[in-house]
Amino acid sequence: METTAYARWFRGSTPYISAHRNKTCVVLLGGDALEHLNFTNIVHDLALLHVLGFRLVVVHGARPQIELSLSESVYHHHRRITDEQTMALITGVVGQIKIQIEAMLSTGLPNSPMHNVNIPVVSGNFISAKPIGVVDGVDHLFTGAMRRADTHRIHEHLQNRDLVLISPVGFSPSGQAFNLSAEDLAAELAIALKADKLIVFDDLKHISDAHGQRVSTLTPGELQVYLNQLDPHTAHRLGHLQQAVRGGVAKAHLISFQQDGALLAELFTAEGVGTQIVEHTERGVRKARPTDVAGIVEVIRPLEESGALVRRERDRLEQEIDNFLVAELDGIVVGCCAVYPYTDKAELACVGVHENYQSGKGIGPSLLAAAEQRARDIGAQTLFALTTQTRDWFIENGFEDATLDVLPQEKQRLYNWQRNSAVMQKPL
Repeated sequence: METTAYARWFRGSTPYISAHRNKTCVVLLGGDALEHLNFTNIVHDLALLHVLGFRLVVVHGARPQIELSLSESVYHHHRRITDEQTMALITGVVGQIKIQIEAMLSTGLPNSPMHNVNIPVVSGNFISAKPIGVVDGVDHLFTGAMRRADTHRIHEHLQNRDLVLISPVGFSPSGQAFNLSAEDLAAELAIALKADKLIVFDDLKHISDAHGQRVSTLTPGELQVYLNQLDPHTAHRLGHLQQAVRGGVAKAHLISFQQDGALLAELFTAEGVGTQIVEHTERGVRKARPTDVAGIVEVIRPLEESGALVRRERDRLEQEIDNFLVAELDGIVVGCCAVYPYTDKAELACVGVHENYQSGKGIGPSLLAAAEQRARDIGAQTLFALTTQTRDWFIENGFEDATLDVLPQEKQRLYNWQRNSAVMQKPL
């Protein structure tokens, strides 16, 4: 029976759904995203994330909508100078946008993806603000910055499965309203909430390298090189991804508001479609724990079914878990291998990478490097492996063909002549 592409994608998304459940995610929707025809689809995708257990804080912008209502605006370092009359106009525009978003999240027509989806939306005076004051001799008047966020109340609402909607307006202790930058607010709020993710929608699909190829992952330092090459407005917005990660947010994502389904593809597929910013990009390979057995089973099951690996029962995996190493991405076990000691030799066995992570991830070499180090640590001078279908991979990684007599006596006695595995070895 042929498996459909939809079925494969949906099954492949299962680890991501599990990994993201109950995680706090701050989403920035700039005013440009709100104006785009794809905005309705974005709202539907946010509703899906809510149903799947994401804890969502949505920060919206309003810059282009405010521009339409003003005859002229004065900016200083990407910040609007807000006088009293402009502030009154801004609160009206922001209020209209907030009501629009709440209305879209309340849609429940039978022919809508929101049918029978109940999303409690909460907004309010969560943000305390302070005036920016005079910068470079320019008085910003009623333009402000976040003083603090009522993170306790926000987390309470998230715990109750509410979606928290934040507008770019904050209030001083005296009750004065201040105009805030939505980008600044989203980054600072993500840091204050200790959010797991900050997602920024932009018209830029992703960061591209000098050859025009998508760069899927960058560190904050690596992002800086690209920021210097972008137009000032885009660089200013994307700089907040850098700020958030440096402030302790685990991951920040850039995705396009013009691309239908970009949010789902970025979060629920191995390759993603945007660019993510993380503090460290190295592959996480560590010693396996008993709780990793289910993840190891998911990795090796297709390889067992194809005959590439010998079938291992779950109880055997549990007994031998101390011999295993696992590669982990986004909290998900995506690869594994085992190292078994034999005096001055060690066996590399059960090498596998999840089928969704086999393209361009470098997980196999990372596992091999960790296995070689483990073998050295236990005193082995040679690493050997038995393989039926991956001889070329072992050769590419420094192994050589060997004969059966190089195996330890115990391993020779257990050799399965029916499988007729090739013997490979590598000096350490």
